[in-house]
Amino acid sequence: MKAEEPARPFPYPEAPKSDTVDVYHGVKIADPYRPLEDPDSDVTRAWVEAENAITNGFLGSIPQREGLHARVTELWDYEKFSPPGKKGGKYFYTHNTGLQNQGVLFVLDAIDAEPRALLDPNTLSADGTVALAGTVASDDGRLLAFGIAEAGSDWNVWKVRDVAAGKDLDDELRWIKFSSAVWTPDHKGFFYGRFPAPEPGQDLKGANYYQKVYLHRVGTPQDQDTLIWEDPEHKEWEATPTVSDDGAYLVLTLHKGTDAKYRVLYRPLDATDAKPTHLVGEFEAEYDFLDNDGPVFWFKTNKDAERGRVVAIDVRDPKPEKWVELIPEAEETLESVDVVGDRFIASYLKDAHTVVRVFDLSGKHLRDVDLPGLGTASGFSGKRKDGETFYAFTSYTTPATIYRYDVETGASTPWRKPALKFDPDAYETVQVFYPSKDGTKIPMFLTGKKGIRKDGSNPTLLYGYGGFNIPLTPGFSPSALTWMEMGGLYAVANLRGGGEYGESWHQGGTKLAKQNVFDDFIAAAEWLIAEKYTNSSKLAISGRSNGGLLVGACMTQRPDLFGACLPGVGVLDMLRFHKFTIGWAWVDDYGSSDDPDEFKALHAYSPLHNVKPGTCYPPTMVTTADHDDRVVPAHSFKFAAALQAAQACDNPVLIRIETKAGHGAGKPTAKVIEEAADQWAFLVKVLNVEVKP
Repeated sequence: MKAEEPARPFPYPEAPKSDTVDVYHGVKIADPYRPLEDPDSDVTRAWVEAENAITNGFLGSIPQREGLHARVTELWDYEKFSPPGKKGGKYFYTHNTGLQNQGVLFVLDAIDAEPRALLDPNTLSADGTVALAGTVASDDGRLLAFGIAEAGSDWNVWKVRDVAAGKDLDDELRWIKFSSAVWTPDHKGFFYGRFPAPEPGQDLKGANYYQKVYLHRVGTPQDQDTLIWEDPEHKEWEATPTVSDDGAYLVLTLHKGTDAKYRVLYRPLDATDAKPTHLVGEFEAEYDFLDNDGPVFWFKTNKDAERGRVVAIDVRDPKPEKWVELIPEAEETLESVDVVGDRFIASYLKDAHTVVRVFDLSGKHLRDVDLPGLGTASGFSGKRKDGETFYAFTSYTTPATIYRYDVETGASTPWRKPALKFDPDAYETVQVFYPSKDGTKIPMFLTGKKGIRKDGSNPTLLYGYGGFNIPLTPGFSPSALTWMEMGGLYAVANLRGGGEYGESWHQGGTKLAKQNVFDDFIAAAEWLIAEKYTNSSKLAISGRSNGGLLVGACMTQRPDLFGACLPGVGVLDMLRFHKFTIGWAWVDDYGSSDDPDEFKALHAYSPLHNVKPGTCYPPTMVTTADHDDRVVPAHSFKFAAALQAAQACDNPVLIRIETKAGHGAGKPTAKVIEEAADQWAFLVKVLNVEVKP
């Protein structure tokens, strides 16, 4: 008897296939959709076009889509500021009037002076797909080094602008990725890192190795830059340069993956012919250089303190037994430390929200910064002798307000506060703790309208990440607010693998323990249902990048649990991720299929390899972008093709492929709004959310 063909709501396009079979440690693994790894082939382009036509047709048939787009746009239309950075008496900050595709860099000659637009990236492309990838002013405030990213690529081109004239100089530096600029004290040049130029056609998918650090002198061509550091024997090693606040030392922080485990070199800045000296670290712990007092260097480290501490190391005798502990490990996780106004400003995470403490240079606690509530504070940059600094504070219900902080008095004064088009008092955030599969308590933020009923009927979006030591802390999203206006509950789970509770929390969700992350997320969904916030038919899950992996793994492990799935720019082929662009660096978190034990763990949860024909998968909309050169779009292409072929019910499986966009950084506001509106429209349709068209 012939098996029935699965019911399909669409005639999904036939994906290009091959008979490719790889052998991992004696195990044969088919990879039928390998041709989709070539984003520029005719067959891939045709498949992308056909998939987008289906997705656009489905979304276009949803009557609420237009209204959702209008409301997301309206809520997005508020002023956005970054905390100012002070250089040479000038203040540099970005400002977006609301719906500009990219924020504009402004400069103030004094804090109360009239702002002057210094660099408007919106003028660099008609569609807003050229973004600023970094801006660094020289210490005298006369020159600005800035990076430009096109179409969302991680590759940046760096240039130099005369601040007074507002004009670019002739400098143009290429093949820079994951690097900023660090000015020399004489303001005549800066240090930066770059990779070798890729082979033709490999710029968006070729692996990135052999980074080098150079010194660029303003006014000279890039091919005359001075090589400062390289290590041809270790292709994975990369170095981040820093110049001490007193201008005396060059510090190179070496890393070889995504883990915060470093090796630190240094040399006197004026000893131009000297080879950097190894100071501390063998890639076993974090060593974050803060500043120095002559030959005594201050570091934030998790060496012998998994939640972080501050130590002083004398470069003349750097043996660990001679280190002096200035700020001991606390119950909270030490996230960052800045040295401003001869004080340490230390930002901690307490159950995934910010607490800021101020210490003198001997480590004596002086005060806490009085924050407005449960949320996230960021900023606090400055120089050693500055008497002021600035920070942004945000929460799930309030956009970022910028505060000026007086380091001497401890007073915080609002500097820029956006006007809102909604009432934040109508919403509330509560933090709950729920047990995971193994009994571990996991924190989760729940945000929605006040008085939400626990009758099991609330449409709910559960969001997570769970990786790379990155914490999820409260932050405002006009897109999420749109969901909450519809009566939706927005839940954010702080999973293992993140940075909420120190290194053991991070390592508890990596490599052979990665399944813990998925168990944590599944347990969050089950808790929301058990506590009668929602039910499976009303519950959607979402995540991006490593969070896209999270969604892909959970929906293939528990397709019965969710009403909709939104895996965004996800790492979905766990056997080949390390073969593209910077993917090799993620082995720190994921492990590698080259290792027999890690292969078994990866294969057990890899979303692509756990799609099972004959299964009814939840309504799914995969999202990716054609210029994503961090998580290459082949991950999403192959996963979507496999899902469509396996789907055994009429739930839609769609893929939305953005053009002229990348992993997410620098994406134009218009594209961000379109994607958000499309995701809400999809959920409104498949979860049967009541919204007036």
